[in-house]
Amino acid sequence: MPLRLGQREFGDNELAVMAIINRTPDSFFDQGATFATDAALAAIDRAIADGADIVDIGGVKAGPGPDVDTVQEIERVADFVALVRKKHPSLVISVDTWRAEVGREVAAAGADLLNDAWGGHEPALAEVAAAAGIGLVCSHAGGLPPRTDPHRVSYDDVVRDVVDTVTGLAQRAVAVGVRADGILIDPAHDFGKNTRHSLEVSRRLDELVATGWPVLVALSNKKFIGETLDLAAGERLTGTLAATAVAAWQGARVFRAHQVRETRQVLDMVASLRGYRPPAAARRALA
Repeated sequence: MPLRLGQREFGDNELAVMAIINRTPDSFFDQGATFATDAALAAIDRAIADGADIVDIGGVKAGPGPDVDTVQEIERVADFVALVRKKHPSLVISVDTWRAEVGREVAAAGADLLNDAWGGHEPALAEVAAAAGIGLVCSHAGGLPPRTDPHRVSYDDVVRDVVDTVTGLAQRAVAVGVRADGILIDPAHDFGKNTRHSLEVSRRLDELVATGWPVLVALSNKKFIGETLDLAAGERLTGTLAATAVAAWQGARVFRAHQVRETRQVLDMVASLRGYRPPAAARRALA
């Protein structure tokens, strides 16, 4: 399936980094480091320099925490999207939201993609993407409402549930007018899943790739990596990069990441190992 977001058309074998930019004071990883506008703009500049192809701007922490209503979320992200669009006219801008009203505002401000991590909680978000002619991420959250942690969740086959859910959401999106070449599917590690579920999704990611829809993975410093290695959030980079390499080898296309430079290097190495990318320098044994 081709993938076109904003002014970018991504090749079949092109691996894209989506840099995480949190406009929140309480994000689990950076604890509000990019909440201020100047800090967030600087973070975007660094991400681009480090190899990001997409930036994903979020105004609400994914996990439980203080309530952020629609008005607050719009205040955090819409004007900021407009600033980023003015500064970086060709950059692919994604906004992490489940709310249709937020989607309308950020689409008008210049967003290219709506990243719905909560599995179509507000179905009208797909109609917003369709009306604006922009992309949509279709994710699996196990039917949980936004900002809810799973509790004793179970599946007969978690991967089958993921595949059925995200392909169903993608098909509905096309039916309401979203461009087929602007749709990604995301198994949403940790969302509606325990650690064993997320590991199973990771080892069988090729089943999502086989659907033909471009696969986005959001692995960066997730709890399933922390529990697998018994590490705190700030110590999960190595585990994240291992999971990233496995996902890339299986055919995932877009990788949502906090640490852009390291992720870019891993993806470039995988692409070269698969024969999609020549070495940046090839001098050994040639002199």
